[in-house]
Amino acid sequence: MSDLTLSEYQKAAMRTHDDSIDRMGIYALGLAGEAGEVADIVKKYLGHGHELDQKALVLELGDVLWYIAGLAQLLGVNLAVVGGKNIEKLNKRYPTGFSHAASVNREEDK
Repeated sequence: MSDLTLSEYQKAAMRTHDDSIDRMGIYALGLAGEAGEVADIVKKYLGHGHELDQKALVLELGDVLWYIAGLAQLLGVNLAVVGGKNIEKLNKRYPTGFSHAASVNREEDK
């Protein structure tokens, strides 16, 4: 499959949502569950000596993205806007790139 923009992804992903349920709750809980599956794969790699299962990790990241797209859709926000806002925040926080000092001394925390 070709690369998709975030907007294209969101549109395609929302074709599979279920209007008969409380989507806000399901999306939030699903996001937490899928993030846990990502964490479990990394835990097994870092702590249990497993080989990194990159294929499974990519699939789980896709599941995380699906739930994020759903939450954004419920808010009436394009996923590309969510990504853009995050980059704006990171550029403000780390104008010259990440540093430990900038992380410790974040202006918004003061």
